[in-house]
Amino acid sequence: MKKDTSRIREILRFVITGGVCFLIEFVLLVLLRDRAHWPTLIANAVAFLVSVVVNYLLCVFWVFRTRRGGVSAGTGFLVTSLIGLALNELLMFLFGLIWGEDGVLLTLAGRTVSMYMFSKCLATGLVMVWNYISKRYVLRHGRVG
Repeated sequence: MKKDTSRIREILRFVITGGVCFLIEFVLLVLLRDRAHWPTLIANAVAFLVSVVVNYLLCVFWVFRTRRGGVSAGTGFLVTSLIGLALNELLMFLFGLIWGEDGVLLTLAGRTVSMYMFSKCLATGLVMVWNYISKRYVLRHGRVG
């Protein structure tokens, strides 16, 4: 029973961490794309990489407390994050081909929700599964494979 409770707490901490990192990533994506006029995939990659740094620190010191990182775990975290970035970029590219980037999904309280924003939410949700499984393994075992 204790192991089940501890896993539930770990998953909840991972979800909170993911939420914080998603907000950082999403806001940075919107700022870089819509305010600085960067191409979507470049803005997405930069925002993703910034959130990975925050995610690493939170995962090592709060989510998966049994490991404190180290060079091997840090390298594994980087490798799994780069794979996550590749998956995220691929999904954003494919979703952009399917329904475009600039189409308006809806307008709420004077704010426009564009298709690229919806794509980002969907891509993040799909990549989150990879992130949990891979980062848990790396930070628990200190290696990628």
